[in-house]
Amino acid sequence: MGSVNRSVRGSMGATGATEATGVAGASGANLPALRGRNAALVLDLLRTAGEGGISRMELAERTGLTPQAVSKITARLREEGLAEEAGRRASTGGRPGTVLRLIPSAGHAVGVHLDRDELTTVLLDLAGAVVGAHTVPLHLGVGALAVVETVAREVEALLESARVLGVGVAMPGPLDHLTGMPQRVTGFPQWEGFPLRDALAARLGLPVVVDKDTNAAALGLALRGPGDSFAYLHVSTGLGAGLVLGGALYRGARTGAGEFGHQVIQLDGPVCSCGKRGCIEVLCLAAVRRGDLDRASRVLGTAAANLVALLDIDRVLLGGRVIAAEAGPFVRGVGELVGVPVALAEGGAHIVAGGAAQLVLAPLFGRAEASPAAPTIG
Repeated sequence: MGSVNRSVRGSMGATGATEATGVAGASGANLPALRGRNAALVLDLLRTAGEGGISRMELAERTGLTPQAVSKITARLREEGLAEEAGRRASTGGRPGTVLRLIPSAGHAVGVHLDRDELTTVLLDLAGAVVGAHTVPLHLGVGALAVVETVAREVEALLESARVLGVGVAMPGPLDHLTGMPQRVTGFPQWEGFPLRDALAARLGLPVVVDKDTNAAALGLALRGPGDSFAYLHVSTGLGAGLVLGGALYRGARTGAGEFGHQVIQLDGPVCSCGKRGCIEVLCLAAVRRGDLDRASRVLGTAAANLVALLDIDRVLLGGRVIAAEAGPFVRGVGELVGVPVALAEGGAHIVAGGAAQLVLAPLFGRAEASPAAPTIG
């Protein structure tokens, strides 16, 4: 594991002052930060190019860096085992260009989805492919220390054959992403103030990042998407939203954005687990339990329409165990009410856990900000 961490730090560190010259609008910026950003741009293009790879000339054209800067960056990536040559590409004139590609197995991240009643762990390679996954029953009510120990054992089972950069944990909110500390988790107030990130990092000896389940899923979807604005609505043991605005995950100043399920839409409605009456969550999930999926989809669609009108977003994506079990009525029902495209989110059963792993991987490619506890990559 140590060799991979050193490689990642090196690839994102100093790569020569020449690299900064091709970055538009870079004057006055911190040179080490520029060098890290440039390496991230190159690494991200290698990732998105896939097995077919990309030439140094194409990298220079798409990043705006000089060919010399690209050569310096790619040489370091090759030295550190993150990239390799993948043959030559025919040229319209002159020598054929050498094609480079990312080595996905050079590093991995573990994603943990800590739901209210089960635990899912996945192992992702640098390309974002799932190379291992496991789900076990686990109730948040057994206590924080017992949960940490179970999570640690599940993560360790994935570490045996992989070099891991860190662990991303996604769980119900509200929580503080910056400190990795749950707040008053709906239905489980005993979790409030528990230092989950630090406790798990100490137990595993790895960097750990913690975020809300809906944020993690939305991040994973944004990395595959067109850079637009969308809401990811997650319906499972609870109901929440992840927001992506202009291609970037939006958490809010206190990680409070996306507490979608606890909007009140019926003033005299039934009591919700959060203590309020008539929340979307209690109304929608009660209809699901009755088998009234038309009613459940109308509740969800009404709330989603409010969200679309408020934020002027481009589309709505649906996921979670309830949606996965019967997607059709929800996609149709919500689609009839919101006025923008509605679709089932990609990712299946691993959408949240995979997004949690991306909390660790995405900053490596310059695609998301790093948590204070994330692996050092610059």
